[in-house]
Amino acid sequence: MKNFNRKPNSFITQPVYPGGAKALNEFIVSNLRYPEDALKNQIQGTVSVDFDIDIFGNVSAPKIKHGLGYGCNEEAIRLISLLKFSKRKYQGVHVVFHRNLNIHFKINTAVKPIDPTETQTLKINYTTTPSTSTPTEQPKSNVITISVNLNPDQPPS
Repeated sequence: MKNFNRKPNSFITQPVYPGGAKALNEFIVSNLRYPEDALKNQIQGTVSVDFDIDIFGNVSAPKIKHGLGYGCNEEAIRLISLLKFSKRKYQGVHVVFHRNLNIHFKINTAVKPIDPTETQTLKINYTTTPSTSTPTEQPKSNVITISVNLNPDQPPS
């Protein structure tokens, strides 16, 4: 007698990014290059990309479903094209999966674009204490100032 309450096991399962969703998000964050035009124009938002995954885990045919412009669309397609999903066997059937992924472009307010005409200055404060100190000796405090010229065409000041 057959058990009709049991669900059939499907031999077709969705491809998974190695390491799961967390690894996928880390890959996107670490490889995302914010486009210069979008940074100059303070463009933020989400680019939605539709793409296919073949049986070998390769991404193909990425298309912008919803874009931002200013180089964000091209960067999202570049990023999606770098993805490699797990390879699956489907009993000889060639299966193509359709997926959608949202790439978020958000300007970090702590990161400011570098102005090549300005000189960056770094001050380092440190205190030295003699290894054989007596109670009357005071620690010595020093400051080091380092200036870096970011424009190679401009002579140092």
